[in-house]
Amino acid sequence: MNWLIVFLGGGVGAVSRYGLGIVFKGMSKGFPWATLIANIIACLLIGALFATQLRTMNKSLWLLLAVGFCGGLSTFSAFSLETVELFQQADYRNAVLNIVISVVGCLLCTYGVSRLIA
Repeated sequence: MNWLIVFLGGGVGAVSRYGLGIVFKGMSKGFPWATLIANIIACLLIGALFATQLRTMNKSLWLLLAVGFCGGLSTFSAFSLETVELFQQADYRNAVLNIVISVVGCLLCTYGVSRLIA
């Protein structure tokens, strides 16, 4: 049942992300506004869900909204939450490592693969 809950939330999140892309397509002028807004919305929502302790209070709702919807809208929200949790646990080394490896590593992978295929 958990898989179905995540699937449904993820589908709504992905469709929402697609909708943001349509809405902001003409306004972007070279800047990826839709992606930025999707990331911000997902991060605000997952932060609010985390703050309300929804993960421990209602696992199904957490899976639907945080894992499914936020994950479908933007995986940046999961990255942000996990990094915040590392900082809250005073695990600064792993928090910074997560930031550097995620951002630099993903940019290098995207660039590298795009160059290989092109």
